[in-house]
Parts: sequence; structure tokens; C-alpha cells
Amino acid sequence: MIMKSKLPQVGTTIFTVMSELARKHDAINLSQGFPDFDCPERLRKLTEKYLNGCKNQYPPMAGIIELREQITLKVQNLYNHVADPETEVTITSGATEALFDAIHASVSRGDEVIVFDPAYDSYAPAIALSGATAVHLKLDAPSFSINWERVSRAITTRTRLIIINSPHNPCGTVLESTDLDSLAEIIRDRDIMVISDEVYEHMVFDGREHVSILSHSELSSKSFAIFSFGKTYHATGWKLAYCIASSGLTKEFRKIHQFVTFTSNSFLQYALADFMTECPEHTSQLHAFYQKKRDYFCKLLSASKFRLSPSAGTYFQLVDYSDISEAQDTEFADWLTIEKGVAAIPLKPFYEPNNVPRNSHFIRFCFCKDDSTLREAAARLCSL
Repeated sequence: MIMKSKLPQVGTTIFTVMSELARKHDAINLSQGFPDFDCPERLRKLTEKYLNGCKNQYPPMAGIIELREQITLKVQNLYNHVADPETEVTITSGATEALFDAIHASVSRGDEVIVFDPAYDSYAPAIALSGATAVHLKLDAPSFSINWERVSRAITTRTRLIIINSPHNPCGTVLESTDLDSLAEIIRDRDIMVISDEVYEHMVFDGREHVSILSHSELSSKSFAIFSFGKTYHATGWKLAYCIASSGLTKEFRKIHQFVTFTSNSFLQYALADFMTECPEHTSQLHAFYQKKRDYFCKLLSASKFRLSPSAGTYFQLVDYSDISEAQDTEFADWLTIEKGVAAIPLKPFYEPNNVPRNSHFIRFCFCKDDSTLREAAARLCSL
């Protein structure tokens, strides 16, 4: 039987491809974004407590209220945003699910969604499955900043959604408050919603502050803001995240959510609620923790032929390898993994084919690793 593909242009995600290549060739995996150290000990203890404490059945579809209440306290303290935990906060099985739910709640066949290339690779497939069309606008290297005049020109009567991502994966850039002002001006009095992917909210460096869409009074009411427990608490394998949106948007979001996963892991939600209560300092210390790793990794690479500017956010570092090779980034990343034992992520898979830069030589390294891992990887990279 021949099945007609709903995603004929989509293959296996680059993260799986490069992690599998790293495993096959016993390479140091600086490609896929997960730490090689564990989540906090107290969080593990709380998880054990609830796993063995009969918290193993279905939690409420939107998530346990204790966790949603902790989230509302957090965003009020950080972003001066008051959210109703009952009607405006939803726990999801990872940010990928939250993105999928928000896209499908927002658009239908014939609608257009603006995304910015290089864009996280789950956006376009979810848009395609909804029947809408992704409109890809390119971020120009090396700043990878948004050209808001270009955005304004791209708006049509079919534009229903714009997806922004800050701190940005894969580029490590961050949006400023002026960017949100520009976005608000463009979509003012238009029937256009926003998805703000903010999963790296606590990884912003060099004295910058994360500018959440929740902090923007005009945009917050027409936006889905998506955050990640996995990124924040070094537990990416838990696949837990949350979405904050106005009650009207959340109502539509939950209609999709209930038929995608219905609900998410119960005992982990209880553990996270307690940990947020007991250890609020974890999030406030995270930027310093990862900036130290960024600085260490960049210092190690200073003796290499790679060119770089320290990332402004996330736990990713872009490097320019043009002084080493003229190969395309996918070819260079494969060679680096197989021949030199260090896996990285090329940027090409984050672009719509017509947007791929002709002479770009950027790859992305992940520095959320133990210092010993970074030292060994850097030693191999400096030998090039």
C-alpha cells in the first residue's frame, strides 16, 4: 500500500540525525540541546516522593492547580503579568506540543503564518498540517535580527499569525523591547495573533533582561507565550512545558491540547510545584550559571580557527567555520562528527529552501555540558 504523505518534504529532524551520528561514531555530542548533567537533587527527591506517593493517575487536563498557581506567581514577579491559573495557564507535554496546539488553535486552511528563518524546525510542519501556509522571512547574518519593515511588507489579508522566538534557537539572539513595540505597531487593528517561543527565558547574558511578550500590555492579550520546564530545570527528557494566553485564546488552545495529549505526567507536576515553592532562586541564578559556561567555551575556542561572537542567550553558540572549510554546513557538520569526533548542528535545516544563504558557514554548538566535556570538545576543535 502506498500512503500519501501529509509532510512530503519533511524527513527526520536534524537533532535526531546528528545525535545518532554522534552515537555511531562515538563523538562528543554538542549538537542536540540537552545537558550531560542531571537536574537538581532536591527536584529528584521530590519526584521520588510523589512517584511513591500515589500521584500516578490522570491529573486535570490543564495541569494541577498547584503548579499553575506557581507559574502565575513567577510571571507576575518577572514580567508584571497577572494570569488566571484556572483559565489562562495550561501544562503541556513539552514545548513542541504547546507550539502545535497554539498553531492549530490559531489558523486554518488558507491562512498565512509568518516565521523567521533560521526557524526552529517544528514550526513549519505544524503550520502545514493545519492547512495554513508558512511565509518565511530571512534573518540576515551575522546579527540575525528582525527587519520589521520586511515584516510589514509581508503582511497580507490572509496573515493570521506571527511566530517569534527569543532567546532564539539556533542563533542565540534576543529581542529587545523596541522589537515588541515594532511588532505591536504592525499588527495593531489587525486580526493577527502571536506565538512567542520563550523556552530559554532564563538564559540571557551580559546584563540583558529577557523581554517577555507577557510584559507588553498591547501584545499579551493576543499572544500565546510558551515556556519550558525541561530547559529551565535541566530535565529535557521530562517533556513538560506550559502556555500562557488570555482566557479566550486558552479556551481554543485547550480544545486542541485535550485531543493531542489530554494531560501530562502527574507526579512530575507535583514535584515541580513544590520545587518552585522551595527553590525560587534556581531560575534567578540560571543566567549566571550558563553565562559562565558560555564564557568558558568561548575562551577555549579562542585558540581555534572558528570565528564567533558570544551568544546573547540560550545555551547555544554559533561559530563561523569559513577559515577552515568552504563545504556546505551539512557536509561540514557530518565531517566534523565522523572525522574529528565533535557533533554540531548545521543551520540549513532551519531554513526554507529558497532562503538558504549561499555563502553562509555557520554551525551551532551546545554548551550546556560539563566543563570536562567542553574541554575535550574544544581540544579537538582547536586541532583543526
